[in-house]
Amino acid sequence: MDTTDTEATRSPLKTVRLIVWALVGVAAVVLAFLLLRPATDPSARVEPGLPGFTLGGPFTLTGADGKPFSSTQLAGKPYAMFFGFTNCPDVCPNTLARLAQLRQQLGKGNDSFRIVFVSVDPGRDTPEAVGAYTKLFDTPIIGLTGTPKQVAQVAKQHAIYHAKVPQPDQPDGYTVDHGAAVLLFDRNGKFTSTIAQEEQDAPVLDKLRRVTA
Repeated sequence: MDTTDTEATRSPLKTVRLIVWALVGVAAVVLAFLLLRPATDPSARVEPGLPGFTLGGPFTLTGADGKPFSSTQLAGKPYAMFFGFTNCPDVCPNTLARLAQLRQQLGKGNDSFRIVFVSVDPGRDTPEAVGAYTKLFDTPIIGLTGTPKQVAQVAKQHAIYHAKVPQPDQPDGYTVDHGAAVLLFDRNGKFTSTIAQEEQDAPVLDKLRRVTA
């Protein structure tokens, strides 16, 4: 084959390849900009849910005193709701301790917002166990448990994942995986935002100031 013909054939292909790679480079730059640019409001977060989807709803569980606890008892004050279990090694105690500290930092007293702890381990977490656990934090915390069916329903209403995981070195041979987000509700029981573990205190306190205003 003539060398001139070969070069002529390769030249258009080379040009096409260069154009394609140039477009890929531009797309990568645009994508990086969209992912890395800061939000206009540093405290803004993308909250869970789809349009028309709401978290929460009426429920009845069992309080630490062994009596039925209705969600209507939460009306009138904002509350932070966290799902966990009393045998949790770190996430649960750290989260509850942090909520207690944030409430203190807010400077509006313990009545500024309620802290609600819902056990996702009803097999082990009796009302007495939940009551003893919440007292460890030396601040008012509403501890709730219930039947497996009740707990599953409330967790579903609040889009909280939980599941038993076999683990021989744990009490009764299992632990519990669960969602670790704290859910914030206003005084009317309307979901407003979440508190994630990785969030800094400053933006979280801004959320708490808004919900308790």
